[in-house]
Amino acid sequence: MQNKIKIEDFNYPLPEEKIAFFPLEKRDFSKLLIYDNQRIREDVFKNIGDYLPKSTLLVFNDTKVVKARLVFYKDSGARIELFCLEPANSGNIAQELNARNHVVWNCLVGNSRRWTSGKLHSEITVDNHLVTVTAERAKICEDHSEIVFSWNEDCTFANILDYFGKIPLPPYIRRETQQSDNIRYQTVYALENGSVAAPTAGLHFTPELIGSLEKQGIDTAYLTLHVGLGTFKPVNEEYIEEHNMHSERISIKRSLVEKLLNACGKSCVIPVGTTSCRSLESLFWLGAKLIENPSLDGVLELDQWYPYECPIREDITVSQSLTTVLEWLDRHEYPLLEANTSLMITPEYTCRIADAIITNFHQPKSTLLLLISSFIGNSWHEVYDYALNHGFRFLSYGDSCLFFRR
Repeated sequence: MQNKIKIEDFNYPLPEEKIAFFPLEKRDFSKLLIYDNQRIREDVFKNIGDYLPKSTLLVFNDTKVVKARLVFYKDSGARIELFCLEPANSGNIAQELNARNHVVWNCLVGNSRRWTSGKLHSEITVDNHLVTVTAERAKICEDHSEIVFSWNEDCTFANILDYFGKIPLPPYIRRETQQSDNIRYQTVYALENGSVAAPTAGLHFTPELIGSLEKQGIDTAYLTLHVGLGTFKPVNEEYIEEHNMHSERISIKRSLVEKLLNACGKSCVIPVGTTSCRSLESLFWLGAKLIENPSLDGVLELDQWYPYECPIREDITVSQSLTTVLEWLDRHEYPLLEANTSLMITPEYTCRIADAIITNFHQPKSTLLLLISSFIGNSWHEVYDYALNHGFRFLSYGDSCLFFRR
């Protein structure tokens, strides 16, 4: 890193009344702010096709939010809330969701001081069977606890979450979860179970809008990044270089790598959301790692600072990186690339694959706002001031932006 980046430089005043506590009745009727060549325009999201280049590849994150909030009550009546973040001993979320009788997950514990020892129990009905679910705290870590869940019937942990859990709305949405959130805090194309937060830029899309864009000639593709602890971890350090990003699992099919390779120099690649953006940029640097070390195997790992320290970063092209990934997949006969990424995108970062981004308005002093600054630089101040003064709704259930790379 060349410069010390103060997180305070990415602060701004966000009054609570600007935060969207509920979604609009129609997904694609949210407002859309377009920023390109230092020009701000606004429209309605359903018209986003009017602002996309004719040759565009939209990349969506098809992760699906699980009902990760579990509420237990002690014999004393104390309410203990467990927020399931990810498996404690495995990066394979799908495998752990399909586990039966016993799992260990990293959780945030609400009202933690009231649960100093002992087990928590709750009875639920799963497919007409009465199931007793038990939770025991096995370990207290710096920013989470390891919780052992067990149950007495032959059903999966996914079944337990589905029948017992609640959709985990972000903490800044200060209300109880409603039945409608089960649908609205989920993209219409959500497929792969595993996230504890929605990739919210995708919440504005409807099947009809996606179909309309495809008829317009816009190409679409999907990847998977399961949103985990990093989404909820605030930046408490003075300088961003001291912040540790939490690793998240990405899965990218060979067909998407091929599409991206074919798009090189021909199409405008636009990730839908910061999760899709981080996945695409991680893909590029994983290709760089394979060029540097072709013997790597299995689930790859990408450190948050690798792009800034990679010895060949100035020499490698997108085409070289993607071709290397395809050759590696073929050599190992892998149908997809799986990796754990903790990539940190800062204002100093130059995107290799993403040419623009569709995103929501993000919290002050967040790593997501740092990512936005990599697209539009310090102009984010001007853009956010405009949005605050022109009736835009902020955060997860709020309005949308289309930012083209400076």
